[in-house]
Amino acid sequence: MNHLAEAGEGRWRLSSHAHVIVHETDDGNELLTVYDCGAAQKPPAAQLIGNLVRVDADHELVRQPTGYIAKLRESSMLERQDDRHWIIRRR
Repeated sequence: MNHLAEAGEGRWRLSSHAHVIVHETDDGNELLTVYDCGAAQKPPAAQLIGNLVRVDADHELVRQPTGYIAKLRESSMLERQDDRHWIIRRR
């Protein structure tokens, strides 16, 4: 499931109010769930398996018992580094 707007090869646009919820798994992987807006009552825009390596865009990080939430504060890009690694950069 991926309903994010493409911005080139291996790049997708994230809104300025997107929330990326990262659930850490026992095997060292992560499940990334992307919501266009944390306040909206909508299904996720995308779900990905891999590791969120870094968030360069302005954001707030909220720790949770099973991982964390990156609450974005500016328009950003989700970039694939390889099959299992992702970075969020400012647009």
